Amino acid sequence: MKVDLTLGEFLKETVETLYEEGLLLASIGLDGKPNVMAIGWAFIGYLWNKPYFIVAVRPSRYTHKLIQETGEFTVNVPTPDMKDIVDYCGTVSGRTHDKFRAKKLTAVKGKSVKAPIIDECVLHYECRVDYESRLEPERVPTEVRRINYPSGGYHTLFFGEILAYYGDREAAKRLKP
Repeated sequence: MKVDLTLGEFLKETVETLYEEGLLLASIGLDGKPNVMAIGWAFIGYLWNKPYFIVAVRPSRYTHKLIQETGEFTVNVPTPDMKDIVDYCGTVSGRTHDKFRAKKLTAVKGKSVKAPIIDECVLHYECRVDYESRLEPERVPTEVRRINYPSGGYHTLFFGEILAYYGDREAAKRLKP
């Protein structure tokens, strides 16, 4: 059963899942078609006296277009047995594949945003973009540029104010802290 949670609950589990397996970012376009992508780079915390999830998305990604269209996204914490789904969502483009259908994921409209949550995940952060910033290549450390951006494609950071946070408390207790 999904219930509202306080932002401090399961923070360690969210971050650990981000580092270990990755999270699932869901978005929706103006056409109403949902999309999901895996993310491995993100930040969660407080900025401007509000809770934020900051996600890094390359401009070449379909998700980038959708977030810019609607200004919304959700971050969903998968269970460990969803690793193949996270891997798939990180390697296949939503431009050409319906990842929800391919992996039998259930898109449920968010409580505060139009972007869907992924029902099979255990924790859900609903976010509205308040600010975005493209990485400036000349300000990125040389070694980071060499390893992560050999052909460009610098990320945009989307600062999503967390408007709602909820999930299955009992299932989340089984995530690695």
